Amino acid sequence: MLQTYDAPRRRRWPWILITLVVLIGALWTGGWYYAASKVDATVAGWKAREAKAGRHYNCGGLAVSGFPFQIEVRCTEADADLRSPSLLIKTKEILVAAAIWQPTALNGEFTGPMTVREPGASTSFLVNWERAQTQMRGLPTAPESAWMGLDEPTLDRVSASSREPVFKARRAELNGRIVSGSPRENPVIEAVLKLVNASAPSLHPAAARPIDADVTAVMRGLKDFSPKPWPARFREIQAANGRIEIVKARLQQGETIAVAEGTLGLSPRGRLDGQLRLTVANLEKLLPSLGLDRLVNPQTASPQLNSAFNALDRFAPGLGNVARQNAGPALAASVNLLGQPAELEGQRAVTIPLRFNDGMVMLGPLQLGQTPPLF
Repeated sequence: MLQTYDAPRRRRWPWILITLVVLIGALWTGGWYYAASKVDATVAGWKAREAKAGRHYNCGGLAVSGFPFQIEVRCTEADADLRSPSLLIKTKEILVAAAIWQPTALNGEFTGPMTVREPGASTSFLVNWERAQTQMRGLPTAPESAWMGLDEPTLDRVSASSREPVFKARRAELNGRIVSGSPRENPVIEAVLKLVNASAPSLHPAAARPIDADVTAVMRGLKDFSPKPWPARFREIQAANGRIEIVKARLQQGETIAVAEGTLGLSPRGRLDGQLRLTVANLEKLLPSLGLDRLVNPQTASPQLNSAFNALDRFAPGLGNVARQNAGPALAASVNLLGQPAELEGQRAVTIPLRFNDGMVMLGPLQLGQTPPLF
């Protein structure tokens, strides 16, 4: 009798499980389509909030997909009109996706090229890449962290008659997170920048050769994330005695390796102030790209130095030229002597201060140039 009673119950269990699976599937499908139906309203609300802040976004086409595990929003022919700073941005396509079980983690992919220009400007910047990905965590109104990774990025300055390369790299990553405060009140930002095989020939001769970089910095002094021109934001940072703390920085260019740490601020004139402790291996191979040759070149050397070389020529013809030819190596040796001997990654190195005095950049005794004002 017991076997007769258990047999029908065992036969019912598969049907019960199938019914449960169908019910869960129906609920999941209904939930996905309900969430998808709210995308248009969510995007419209977000665009309205951004418009009040001076940022206008548009899509030529908007489509929702990703069933069953994601909500994917694809925006084609995307453009943005920003007021602070004033920029017009256009790109071919943006794809933003969020997993159903993790809606506060937004993953994005961008299809280039992207154009960036100021309204009415005769030149623009063209940004391109092989692959561009982003990730943002937190709510759109209260972001907690953001990450961007680019494969083979390039940046060109374009005008009606020319196209000038500005930057390129094999790989670029930027990761930022709020370590204290909030987006609305005194946020303290940690940023990590990683570059592989990057160069920026129009920035400085020292940046023309490929560089690998890994930099971690903490910025203090921001008032909030509200939209405003960058000069106004930098004024706020200076008024709050804000600082950029270089927690660690490692750069490698060929055989030259440099690591740095220190703190930078802003002077009342909006220029960089502060000092970094710089340790460099093979410094002598970097100095020519920093302009050491210009210090002894007759066309670019200081009048005082040219006068000294000419005086040597008058004393003994040819002596001034010999002195000039040996001035560069002698100067490089003096920089090494003025620094403190050190070891970096198993190589002999020198530790020397890199100073910023109201924008004037000094590497030990060498004057490298002037940084532009930030406001």
